[in-house]
Amino acid sequence: MRVVWLVLPAYNEAANLPPLLDRVGAAWTGAFPFRILVIDDGSSDGTAAAAAAGRVPVEIVRHARNQGLASAVRTGIREVCRRAGDADTVVLMDADNTHPPELVPLMLTGIDAGSDIVIASRFVRGGREEGVPWRRRALSRAAGVLFRCLCPIGGVRDYTTGFRAYRAGLLKALWARHGDALVEAAAFSVMTELLLKARALRPRIAEVPLILRYDLKGGASKMRLGRTLWDYARLLGRELRPRRPSRRAA
Repeated sequence: MRVVWLVLPAYNEAANLPPLLDRVGAAWTGAFPFRILVIDDGSSDGTAAAAAAGRVPVEIVRHARNQGLASAVRTGIREVCRRAGDADTVVLMDADNTHPPELVPLMLTGIDAGSDIVIASRFVRGGREEGVPWRRRALSRAAGVLFRCLCPIGGVRDYTTGFRAYRAGLLKALWARHGDALVEAAAFSVMTELLLKARALRPRIAEVPLILRYDLKGGASKMRLGRTLWDYARLLGRELRPRRPSRRAA
């Protein structure tokens, strides 16, 4: 039987995880078996205790110190690839209660219909953002336009969202190919990096509309605009750098 693995990278999300986990339990209980991995990235606010005190069971993987989103995503992928079967589904989403877990059943329908990746997208019909600061909205849209033009991937409009479902077999194949180097980004460009590296496996990708509810988030954003812009620029430069031709055997 397929298991759905929910991977939640979390840093100082003690206020946001309990309502999110309550929503997960309400939306998923009885529909399909699921397991939740919370990657506590060196939080100092009791994130792990808040997650463990919820109504749904969670497993917590802790970093001794804060290492950043990319490192937490790497740890989550490594852990789930070690545990999941090829027929399982892995869902990555933010731990700050801005992503609706009620959307996951629709994303699973896309996986069942043959997609390898299903993206919860703000940029398809029915998707939108509520309460997102204009600078962050502008960054997401600019990054989407840039990557669609310079690194196009069929079926993808939202390159930066952190809410996606993956066929576990695809994610495990990516991990086998790259190992820890699957995630080389330093910050929020990690989700774009995963898509770009997945291209080599020619995945089938679909998008479903996401209503991003930033107004439900407690606390300030952890994104630093200048650092994120630099991280996207580095990623784009790496993708556009001419590849060295492989040497042929004599």
